[in-house]
Amino acid sequence: MKLGIIGSGMIVQDLLSFVGTIDEIELIAILGREKSRNKIEALTNKYQIKKAYYDYDELLNDNEIDTIYVALPNHLHYEYTKKALLHNKHVICEKPFTSNINELDELITLSKKHKCLLFEAITNQYLPAYKNIKDKLSELGKISIISCNYSQYSSRYNSFKKGEILPVFDINMSGGALMDLNVYNLHFVIGLFGRPNNVEYFANIERGIDTSGIVILEYPTFKAVCIGAKDCGAPISSTIQGDLGCIRIEGPTSVLGDVKIIRNDQTSENIDVASNHHRMYDEFKRITKYIDDRDFNTCELMLEHSKIVMDVLTKARKSANIIFGCEKTN
Repeated sequence: MKLGIIGSGMIVQDLLSFVGTIDEIELIAILGREKSRNKIEALTNKYQIKKAYYDYDELLNDNEIDTIYVALPNHLHYEYTKKALLHNKHVICEKPFTSNINELDELITLSKKHKCLLFEAITNQYLPAYKNIKDKLSELGKISIISCNYSQYSSRYNSFKKGEILPVFDINMSGGALMDLNVYNLHFVIGLFGRPNNVEYFANIERGIDTSGIVILEYPTFKAVCIGAKDCGAPISSTIQGDLGCIRIEGPTSVLGDVKIIRNDQTSENIDVASNHHRMYDEFKRITKYIDDRDFNTCELMLEHSKIVMDVLTKARKSANIIFGCEKTN
């Protein structure tokens, strides 16, 4: 895979910290803003990126690049992914895929028209621990309750309270706790159990944006509670509870670093997390193979999962009357 990276934020620097260990990825180019030229040049030198661009069209016209990684603020995902697909590039787009389901539907249609592979970069779907959790679900018996809590106080909330609106709390940039943190919980639950029958979001809203909130997912025989918060903190953990025992996850559902099954007889067993790599390693290792192999079947499966998640995100926001800037009409 010959990669062009769009953005230079923390998530890009996370990727660059380990991507050199994946032999199949060749770093062709990175796109930055002119005012960030010094930063971009430092990154190209440090990580041996072949080229730096400051104009997206110029990067897209580079025939050496076959795949684009979009790692920009949420509201730009749709625009930059669409443009890459129109230039016949495969795309890996950071979570959340788009601002709403309509945007994602359009991108999927476009990817098929141009015979391009399109993936959402979402860590937990590719972690070895995730498959191991799936394999253990039958040992829990009849599942009744799922609870996922990803509450992490954000230093940016201090600025928000003073009136400074940063991207993660900006309604016009498709921000909020649901899209930033709770999205991981939704991917986690939906990847295991599929589409819920009903979705409700009970959000704490300030200046039109959700700073925290609780999503309730109703399934035919059980309920799932997904909590995401940036205005308060708590121990981050999740449980899947059945009548024979539970699976407990310590830490965020984006990492799955400490997983245990606890049975009703009080015996317990650690579930192998099977990865000593960076949390993003497995998704990029596997997506790279899918792209290099032109594996459209796996791509279709992953897109169907992402579509369900984006539909749930859209319905959750609608239930809480959260309307992004791109959705407002004059």
